[in-house]
Amino acid sequence: MSSIPARWSLAPLSVALLLLAQAASAGSRDDYARQWPLTQGQEESGAYRVVLDAAVYRSASQASLGDIEVFNAEGQSLPAAVLSPALPLAQPPRMLELPWFPLPAIDPAAGGGDLRLVAERDGEGGIVRIEAGIDAPGTAPKAPGQWLVDASRLREPVRALLLEWERPLQSLQARYRIEGSNDLRQWRTLNEGTTLLDLERGGERLRQGRLVLDGQARYLRLLPLRPGQVPMLTGVTAELAPPPPETRWEWQEISGERRSEGGRTYFEFTLPGRFPVERADVRLPGNSAVEWTLHSREADGAWLWRAGPWMAFQVGGGGSGAASQSEPKPLASAVRDRYWRLTASSPVGDAAPVLRLGYRPEVVVFLAQGTPPFALAAGSANASRADAPIPALLDALRRQRGAGWQPAPAYLAAAPEELAGARALEPHRNIDWKSGLLWALLVGGAVLVASLGLSLLRQQPPRE
Repeated sequence: MSSIPARWSLAPLSVALLLLAQAASAGSRDDYARQWPLTQGQEESGAYRVVLDAAVYRSASQASLGDIEVFNAEGQSLPAAVLSPALPLAQPPRMLELPWFPLPAIDPAAGGGDLRLVAERDGEGGIVRIEAGIDAPGTAPKAPGQWLVDASRLREPVRALLLEWERPLQSLQARYRIEGSNDLRQWRTLNEGTTLLDLERGGERLRQGRLVLDGQARYLRLLPLRPGQVPMLTGVTAELAPPPPETRWEWQEISGERRSEGGRTYFEFTLPGRFPVERADVRLPGNSAVEWTLHSREADGAWLWRAGPWMAFQVGGGGSGAASQSEPKPLASAVRDRYWRLTASSPVGDAAPVLRLGYRPEVVVFLAQGTPPFALAAGSANASRADAPIPALLDALRRQRGAGWQPAPAYLAAAPEELAGARALEPHRNIDWKSGLLWALLVGGAVLVASLGLSLLRQQPPRE
């Protein structure tokens, strides 16, 4: 089966033009502390994705990660965005063929009668044999092209049905409704109407056989909405959701300092980077069971609650094996604060806890422009990456190239290259020369007027 080749539409083109305009107003490579040369996993790909490592997070100084930018060989900033680890990794949906059975030809829109189904099923509920009958008057209009689909063996939700049919002798356009049932008696609508197409012109063929489901059922009934030409069905495939992406957790273990305030003891920690923390765990030496409360803040901000109170424990296994430990505590949302505080609900003695903060490495997706090699720069108190509609571009490309399309990988060099170094992390003093010049002119004019007045006062009046 051939199809019309995918072409760029106006939506991706407009997005690309916007990316070009935004890249022209971004920062300079010399504004950053260091850079990592990138190795392209695939040559001449329009978009790339780079997984951030711990060294990049340690170099970034802005909580928004705005000081992470991608440059080409000419030093031009490229449209880029920092995205969650799962967003760029689109995967194709899973497909599974389903058994189907033809139904008697009765027009469902004419109220022609009730459908009686007698199905022989196996131990799992799957249909082995089906007998169908209709209680309908002899004058009821006929509507061929009705099918019963058996989805009873599936244990996962079905997103859509993909229909295959014989190549028609002429153009085909038929509108179908889908009904669902769990007992072959009570039916409800799962798709009010979708048009099936099979058109041909100039040697190119356009075909649309995907019907989206709004709900789930063990058995599905496909009914044409009006009499007319219908496809000669040859197969039905269920489209299932893709498997969830593998979660890769990284951990930062940091030691803290014991402090006391108002009769309470707590421990403060400094996270060495802008990591997107989503989980927290506490470790104490030996057997322990302590209830903790976790707060965080920026350097000049107030302490904000993040988790707890929750119990973190560790109990040795003795001769039975490894020790038993509590599960990490999830945070309500990702937090990039640098300063953290643990407060215990009971005394912990002289032991100092170790705070373990878990995060999932994010990715930078950028649009390849200009001459490679490309490089990722990080760490600046003055430069900031221009906003780019990368997620909208990815959605537009997947609509054209398929749901399984994703940006090509690019890899960070093992060792970074120094650019401005520590100087890039020092905020620049912005001097307003225009205001200074205006004030200088005003002060100078006032001094001139005062000097003229003094000169007039010093002059002796003429003698009569």
